[in-house]
Amino acid sequence: MNENQTKFLIDTLTRNLILKTMDEFHYTLTEAMSTVYHSQLYEKILDLNTGLYYQSAGYNFALLRHELLYGKVA
Repeated sequence: MNENQTKFLIDTLTRNLILKTMDEFHYTLTEAMSTVYHSQLYEKILDLNTGLYYQSAGYNFALLRHELLYGKVA
């Protein structure tokens, strides 16, 4: 996988996480973006060694939800 493909996957996943955060937690776009971009999960998504960037948005959102509710990524 080349760098452009990896960036596309991360950007698409991030977009979906933001939308799911807005929907489930009733956040504004700005609140949801801040939440996702400042999360522990986002740091892990950017670490290509974790492989989270090519997992589904649903899988990653479950991890984000856990982090938001309990203060850490599961």
